[in-house]
Amino acid sequence: MARELLDVKDIDVFYGASQALFGMSFQISEGEFVTLLGRNGMGKSTSVKAIVGLMAPTKGTIQFAGQGIAGLPSYKVARAGIGLVPEGRQIFPNLSVQENLVATAHNRQGLAQPWTLDRIYALFPRLKERANNGGSKLSGGEQQMLAIGRALMTNPRLLILDEATEGLAPLIREEIWRCLAQIKSLGMTILCIDKNLNSLLPLADRHYIIEKGHAVWSGTSAALTAQRDQLQHYMGV
Repeated sequence: MARELLDVKDIDVFYGASQALFGMSFQISEGEFVTLLGRNGMGKSTSVKAIVGLMAPTKGTIQFAGQGIAGLPSYKVARAGIGLVPEGRQIFPNLSVQENLVATAHNRQGLAQPWTLDRIYALFPRLKERANNGGSKLSGGEQQMLAIGRALMTNPRLLILDEATEGLAPLIREEIWRCLAQIKSLGMTILCIDKNLNSLLPLADRHYIIEKGHAVWSGTSAALTAQRDQLQHYMGV
């Protein structure tokens, strides 16, 4: 049995007086690819913000590798081994591709085979071609590759992608999914938010459907495929 890496248990999160999460719970084991699915505004991104320290739960616990991380500042969560590919990418526009990749690079987890510039460039050859280009000069797809590469350069134990392929052309989406499959094959634990269910089903081990701030269904890709028609109303835009 794979060991549990992330355990989000019964968390409540508020934006001011407005409650966004109501007892949200889900778990991820080491090496799993897990998704959060659901319509816009149901609490997927808020869940990610709570995990990475951008929002503090008012109730519940978040355990990562056996340690409580709820309410910790984001830099401490990153140091604990969580890498985020944020919605909107948020690369450094005035730095070159290579500077973006090395700006926050470290191997605090002491991985025997850490992610390096050469490994990122092998995964995303397009980034190597544009190594000296400024971040603001890249296409949307290239910026997403850079955001993934930057997160991997922190050598995380858990990689989180918030809207992995949003707004990207179909061919670029296919390249992103191919690279995520390769990353998964290396044993990386992944939590992914995306609307492209047909691409997620072959990749993901398990899914959670989020509705009004809590998980209403969870299961494997096979189970989701079997129940897709009944669950579709939870996943519309």
